[in-house]
Amino acid sequence: MPQTTRFDTSNSRRETSRRSLVRLGLELVLILLAVALGVGAYKLVANLPSLPARAPMAASQKAVPSLVRDGSRILVPEGSPLRGKLTIGTVALQQIERTLQLPAMVEAEPARTVKVLPPVAGRLIDLKIQLGDRVERGQELAVIDSSDLAQAYADEDKARSAVKMTKQTLDRALALEKYSAGSVKDRQQAENDHAQAQAELERTQSRLRAIGVLADLKEEGRKLSLKAPVSGSVVDLQVARGAHLNDATAAIMTIANLDEIWVTANVPEKDTALVAQGQAVDVVFAAYPGEVFKGRVLFVSDILDPDTRRTKVRIAFPNPDMRLKPNMFASATFVTPKQTVRVVPATAVVLRNEADQVFVEVAPWTFEARSVDIDFQQRDQVVLAHGLEAGQRVVVKGAVLLND
Repeated sequence: MPQTTRFDTSNSRRETSRRSLVRLGLELVLILLAVALGVGAYKLVANLPSLPARAPMAASQKAVPSLVRDGSRILVPEGSPLRGKLTIGTVALQQIERTLQLPAMVEAEPARTVKVLPPVAGRLIDLKIQLGDRVERGQELAVIDSSDLAQAYADEDKARSAVKMTKQTLDRALALEKYSAGSVKDRQQAENDHAQAQAELERTQSRLRAIGVLADLKEEGRKLSLKAPVSGSVVDLQVARGAHLNDATAAIMTIANLDEIWVTANVPEKDTALVAQGQAVDVVFAAYPGEVFKGRVLFVSDILDPDTRRTKVRIAFPNPDMRLKPNMFASATFVTPKQTVRVVPATAVVLRNEADQVFVEVAPWTFEARSVDIDFQQRDQVVLAHGLEAGQRVVVKGAVLLND
């Protein structure tokens, strides 16, 4: 039994050793195969034709700046993308008609507008018209029951009676003096009394005329018929039937004759010199947008409003069919005589530090900022007062790109 055990153990060791040798052989074969593959791949790559090396983009193409500043000058170098964005033009001389367009409003002419005041105190017992009615001169407007009217009639009767009495006394004094039966003093006193009575009668008759009645055609009792002083439209009414009229200075209604109206525009102080009497004006009313009314400046106010710093300019228009009504909105366009001015496109002017400036080309693609004074702008053009001369080349488009 001991001999059999040593035999088994020896066989097991030989089997283990054989397996180790086989494994080692396989590993060597794999290593040799990998080495062979690597060498082949290296030779394949080495035999390929060589390609030129690519240089970095920054090394092959040098970057070009958009612009270069040299003191007050700005240079746009060749190859700069700004060259394709800038447009250069010239300062031009043009003959233009300046147009000044201003808001306006329709007004009734003051000389054709009357505020109707009650001539006497009293009660309004009848109102013959309504707000908006058109009346003719002399048409009855209202009836007023007034004790003042009765008193005025009574005063006139007394004065007329006094004139009659003093005239009789004067006649007697003259007759007596003629026959030497009366004194000169009596005759002179009679003349004085008659003159005073005559003056009083004239005063009472003047009072009746101021009230609006005639002494020779006495109205019924204390009633006063108030008549229209002018023809026109009742544009304001402040009373109603039954009202008591105590203030002779308070208007009870307003009558305006609108056969001719005014269009009033307020011209800014700086543009006052552009408007003159007789100047042509085109007016368009908001109520009639497709129609242009041709007119001329009636007058320019001699004073300037201290609050708005504007001058009133008025244009008169006939209005027979009453199409134009007070307080309508309108737009008035004033056309000035032609004048030769220096102009540039509005896009050429840029704002810098609250000042207007233009970029002038002082050399090819070299610019310099110049401050300019703008007279006015009309549509897409700017009229220059100072700063540039005609013919100078300036940036007319893209100037804002140079303003940073």
